[in-house]
Amino acid sequence: MRNDKGPERPLGVQTDARRSAPLYADETAGEGAPALVLLHGFGGSHHVWDDVRAFLDPSRHVLAYDLPGHGRSLGIPAEGAAPSFAKALLADLATRNLGPIHLAGHSLGGAVAVLMALFEPSRIASLTLLAPGGFGPDIDASLLHDFAQAASPEQLASCLRAMAVPEFTPSDAMIEQTVAERSVPGQIKALTSLYSRITRDGRQGAFTPQQLAALSMPVQLIWGERDPVLPIAQAQNVPASFRLHRQPGLGHMLPLEAPQAMARLISRFIG
Repeated sequence: MRNDKGPERPLGVQTDARRSAPLYADETAGEGAPALVLLHGFGGSHHVWDDVRAFLDPSRHVLAYDLPGHGRSLGIPAEGAAPSFAKALLADLATRNLGPIHLAGHSLGGAVAVLMALFEPSRIASLTLLAPGGFGPDIDASLLHDFAQAASPEQLASCLRAMAVPEFTPSDAMIEQTVAERSVPGQIKALTSLYSRITRDGRQGAFTPQQLAALSMPVQLIWGERDPVLPIAQAQNVPASFRLHRQPGLGHMLPLEAPQAMARLISRFIG
């Protein structure tokens, strides 16, 4: 995603992150290791993964985070966007004494996951990236702006449908949960501020080919062929080692549109 220094700067410029306040993670205790860590996209929360988690092995150790500036991590500083998010997450995981983890990230969470793997590769056993940010400059910035500002059930439902495919209908539970999150004082302001840092002139920052090639762990890339936010064309030139799963008939909101399929792909990949 876009950093503050301008379009010529690639993703991955490290910034300082305050590590005193804990990030919120919805945790399911499980046996064995590695744990599975889930990162949501811009404007979401750990609840984006609720339906996916329902199809995962119930004995698996899972942590679904709220990114800084989102949900129950609203009070965590979010000034540096993706790079500072990655550092804050790595610091939080260290306090939990977790060994190498399987990491899955959607959209903005995908960009954060890549940065975590670049910053501390020994901590990441595998990467699952669902329509990740930062794989090219193209992004529907206008739709992202509308989503940052959306607060009413009608506005949120309209944005979620626009980010998915027209025939997708978000659940009442997801709309109610998101409305409740957006009603918290400071949430809309935080998202608006974050939007201004991850886009510039209608475009986003991108990883360099060298950065993607440096990912030494197994990586799978899952992308909806009808993604209206981040076009699937951005997956064309990824390293040959990446395992690409094109999803016909799906848009950008993969964890909501096809939770069972996403759970199956993640489960198979991490064994």
